[in-house]
Order: sequence, then structure tokens, then C-alpha cells
Amino acid sequence: MTDATAAPAVRPPLPPFTRETALQKVRAAEDAWNTRDPQRVAQAYTIDTRWRNRDEFLQGRAAVEAFLTRKWQREQDYKLIKGLWAFDDARIAVRFAYEWHDAQGNWFRSYGNENWLFDANGLMAQRHASINDVAIAASERRLTWAEGPRPQDFAALDALGL
Repeated sequence: MTDATAAPAVRPPLPPFTRETALQKVRAAEDAWNTRDPQRVAQAYTIDTRWRNRDEFLQGRAAVEAFLTRKWQREQDYKLIKGLWAFDDARIAVRFAYEWHDAQGNWFRSYGNENWLFDANGLMAQRHASINDVAIAASERRLTWAEGPRPQDFAALDALGL
């Protein structure tokens, strides 16, 4: 089967979202991003997804994968927490914080908001992200779990004061 004839990917939970399924979608996105695997993360987006990330505008899954590859080369030891802010039928809004360091060992915490729009198959068709970076000392880090997804018992954004 070629890509043109392949059945479309389905990524549950699917819209319309309930509070429970929106929370599941947010956690699934957080867990995937914490793998720092651009190819895996990009599969959650439609082939023609549209993004605004800070001042960059991207179109298509291949552009997203290339962007994420560059991002995680620059943002080392990246760890992320997302929190549900609002949702409706096919949209989810999140706020997030992530910590990372550059090649010189300077630590940062990045804060932001994202607005997501999903297609009927649960793939993200649009992502609009606004992000600000704050330099922090290594001793100020709060996202301190081992590499990989955040443990289920690790505090969420509000509990961390983020």
C-alpha cells in the first residue's frame, strides 16, 4: 500500500473531547515530547499540519520533524510539563513549562501557551505556540526526574508554582 492509498492514521482520543479525553491528549503529547524523538513526535500531526512556534511558521509534518531535530540539538536535557487550560470539541489549549540547557551549560526555563486544533482522526492539524525563556541557575531547576516521560507521581505545573 502506498502513502496515497494507506488508511489515515488514527490517534485516540478523538474529538469531540471531554475533560477526561482532553487531559489524556495533553499527557500523551507531554510524554511524547519528553522522548525528544522528532520522528515519533511528528507522527501526532497531520501531513499538512500548520504551526506557529514563537516567530517560526511551519507547514507539514516533514517541516515539524526538521524543526524538532534542530530544537533538541540546541535545547539539551529538555524536560517538559503541560497542563490543560481549556478545551472544546476539537480544540485544546495548554500552558507549559520546560527546562533545558545550551551547549555552554546555561540553564533556561521556557514558559508558554499552545492552542491546538485536531482533525477527526485525532491528529493535530494546527499548533500555535507562544513561548518565553528565562535564564535560571542549575540550582533553580524544578523538572528533575530522570530522562523520559514525567513520572505519574511527579508534581504538576501548579504544584511546582509554575
